[in-house]
Amino acid sequence: MFVKLRSVAPVGLNCLPVEVEVDINKGQTNFGIIGLTDTAIQEAKDRIHSAIKNSGYKYPFNFRILINLAPANLHKEGPMYDLPMAIGVILASVNILVFPNMEDTIMLGELALDGTLRPIKGVLPIVLFAKESGIKKIIIPLTNAHEAAIIDGIEILPANNLKEVVGYILKENTIIPFIKQPIKNTVEISNLDMSQVKGQHFAKRALEIAASGGHNILLSGPPGSGKTLLARTLPTILPSLTEKETLEITKIFSVAGLLHGNLIEQRPFRSPHHTISNIALVGGGNYPRPGEISLAHRGVLFLDEFPEFNRNVLEALRQPLEDGTITIARARGTAQFPARFILVASQNPCPCGFASDPDQLCNCSATILLKYQKKISGPILDRIDLHIEVPRLKFEKLSSDETGESSANIRSRVEQSRKIQLERFVGTDIITNAEMGNGEIKKYCQLNSESLNLLGQAVDKMHLSARAYNRILKIARTIADLTGEGNISLNHLAEALQFRVKNNN
Repeated sequence: MFVKLRSVAPVGLNCLPVEVEVDINKGQTNFGIIGLTDTAIQEAKDRIHSAIKNSGYKYPFNFRILINLAPANLHKEGPMYDLPMAIGVILASVNILVFPNMEDTIMLGELALDGTLRPIKGVLPIVLFAKESGIKKIIIPLTNAHEAAIIDGIEILPANNLKEVVGYILKENTIIPFIKQPIKNTVEISNLDMSQVKGQHFAKRALEIAASGGHNILLSGPPGSGKTLLARTLPTILPSLTEKETLEITKIFSVAGLLHGNLIEQRPFRSPHHTISNIALVGGGNYPRPGEISLAHRGVLFLDEFPEFNRNVLEALRQPLEDGTITIARARGTAQFPARFILVASQNPCPCGFASDPDQLCNCSATILLKYQKKISGPILDRIDLHIEVPRLKFEKLSSDETGESSANIRSRVEQSRKIQLERFVGTDIITNAEMGNGEIKKYCQLNSESLNLLGQAVDKMHLSARAYNRILKIARTIADLTGEGNISLNHLAEALQFRVKNNN
């Protein structure tokens, strides 16, 4: 007997339809699975055998079982096809007068040997695809129900085991549709506040600009000057996520298997160790998966001890910093993941850390200092908008009871600036000034003759590249937005230029 069921195949953050075709005929005993599958799917033969037997159903011995996952040219991976394959085997091996119509239903789930359904990764993009494709119902493991129910407009049918699903299809029992219930978000909210940072007004101002326009920032200074604390307080002044941003981030965490049943409602803050590999940072694997830069999408990627990262790892950031996406090509498929993050990098000026400290003697030789500085290439530095020197604080400042401006006050200005940008770029995919292309820069970053003269002198004296030139204009645009002014003035441009002084590229 022949049975055909519907499923899907995740490809990056998107999905493609898959048909699970099961054919059982008398003949030499054999169980084959075809359709460009991986090892986990091939191992499903044993899981299906035990799950069917331990669920109380008769396994079709002495029959030829053939399962095809179509289309044959699409790579499939993982144990998510266990459930539809097992259902197909059961239905194809029993005599049913009226075969149930499953055209409006897809099913996914990993089987335990006793027939219990185990959770799978990437449920959210699957449910989104099902809704967009006109699918009315989706049968999934109970533990995935909270995540699936994030999307409205599709009936979520959670099952505990194989027997429940078979009974539902044969109308021997019902599966109650899952009703979304609010649960506590698992993303931690920072207990830091900008008011806790002593002094460092110039660095705080730079962070405010970075948060407002989505600009990248490099913090340089001696050990203990507060670089890490400044970086970790940046999320506290970032604006709330829009509905579109929330869904983008949640889909990424779902595919990565890091989602625990609810929308991601806080901007991500990712801080990988400097020993991280290339693949872990940008994503990859035989079947492409998102890396740290995608997990930081619409949030912050903090790279502490910047020069200590492997040079090849840092060079892999070039394309994402420029385009806001990362394309991962492998023999088994190509996937594209969003990677629009704010890069916050921190570094000491030299190995001992005191090259820029007026009160501490640096014991690094000129050769060691040059080698250390060359660890970060010019093209990477050129992609960082704001270059900030963070000096070591004096005792008087450290012991002072004076508190700085709170994160809430700074965030209110950032949110107002972001509102201006959203209105400016309405109808486009651009959200922040940092995302502007040449066309938008020409349209929204016009300068008067006095400002043009200043910028021309800066380009010549500082030997700025075309990329740095455009980034200065974007920063000036953000500074103007923070003041609520429609035009970029000389003061806005002059402040923007301060943040490129330390860059010699």
